[in-house]
Amino acid sequence: MIEQNHAMPLYQALIESILAKIESGEFKPGERLPSESELCKLYEVGRNTVRHALSELVSQGVLTTIHGVGTFVTDERMNKTAQFLFGFSKEMSPHGVEITSDVLAAELISADAALSRRLQVQLGSEVVFLYRVRKMDGEPVAIERSYLPHELCPGILEYDFAQRSLYETLSSVYNRKPDHAEQEIEASLATPEVARLLGLAAPAVVLVFHRETRLANGKVIEYVDSELRADRFRFNSQLRPYAQSEPSIFRRLPIGDAAE
Repeated sequence: MIEQNHAMPLYQALIESILAKIESGEFKPGERLPSESELCKLYEVGRNTVRHALSELVSQGVLTTIHGVGTFVTDERMNKTAQFLFGFSKEMSPHGVEITSDVLAAELISADAALSRRLQVQLGSEVVFLYRVRKMDGEPVAIERSYLPHELCPGILEYDFAQRSLYETLSSVYNRKPDHAEQEIEASLATPEVARLLGLAAPAVVLVFHRETRLANGKVIEYVDSELRADRFRFNSQLRPYAQSEPSIFRRLPIGDAAE
């Protein structure tokens, strides 16, 4: 039951009550709301009042109605592609958010055995290490630890990657345009450091990415380990029928990136 505030229409009071439940997490993003009849019983109001309130919330983008299925709390996670190679800044730009970064480390290191193999460089070669927390409108949403062969982008650490796009810099300054990538995605519990940097309360699930990005000639331009907040992103891709003549679907395929 909702308390009647005579200075406020009943449907508006219902709106405020639903918004409060969304804010508290009782109604979660992507979750289906109780049916109209259930809401009528829950709040002890008429069906017209419920329909008016739901219609207002749908028009505000708070709720989404799927005909014949129900009304859902709008999922505010950002869509990302798992098909095409985009940098984080470029992919998020259509959403109208400001992309910035906190640069935690930007230095030259020596390639150990693992980096030598990943980057296809000699053991001990100079490697650019760029460690960033990526933010959307000031909110930390992703962590990236990028490794690049310094010989392919000498002096790149002179640029400020708190605001600047790494992929755009590689393309425009060094003529090293990322062309394709091999990527692995898995879900994992955030480490204490990752949870702290992303402002998550443990235990929290993150999406973990390991990606080798290559130039058109096949040279590896970047290897990156990254974690994205699972509550802020969802991935989409287009699927097609599998033909017997095609290569095995179990091999690693060059797919889109997680973050630039």
